[in-house]
Amino acid sequence: MSAAPPAGAAPAVTVRETRAADRPALLALNLASEAVLSPLDDGRLRALIEQSWHHRVACVDGTVQAFLIALRPGAEYDSPNYRWFAARFDDFVYVDRIVVATAARQARLASLLYRDLIDRARAAGVARVTCEIDIEPANPASLRFHRNFGFGEVGTQTVAGGSKRVSLQALAL
Repeated sequence: MSAAPPAGAAPAVTVRETRAADRPALLALNLASEAVLSPLDDGRLRALIEQSWHHRVACVDGTVQAFLIALRPGAEYDSPNYRWFAARFDDFVYVDRIVVATAARQARLASLLYRDLIDRARAAGVARVTCEIDIEPANPASLRFHRNFGFGEVGTQTVAGGSKRVSLQALAL
């Protein structure tokens, strides 16, 4: 029998690879943030994870509260942003999505997941980490977050049938 953590103790935060049993939690997290993400159903999530190079979750006290999925060149992925990077760079890892539960946004889970990805990319000798950030409509929190990691704009494009403009960003490693 395990003892309960002492009152006021910091929650236990872990980062690990995703598991099949995590998919319902990932779909719920994605749905809650769908206004700034592309939609996912279970089949598309499964396919995305299968072809990803890096897929990790952050758990707080054992409960999935955030996830990150990233791909390398050569994936069969129809994202116009992934394809933009694939047409311009031979060596990159593309962050397709990072999602954090609203209630866990102050726990720095996105930073933990990004550090984990960047460490793995550096160890593998990857040249750059890439992503896109909405600029129309604007996502200033994401722009600040990525700027703090050292990302910079390498291009822009209009997506989603002209309803969204994104800043295509890269972090040289």
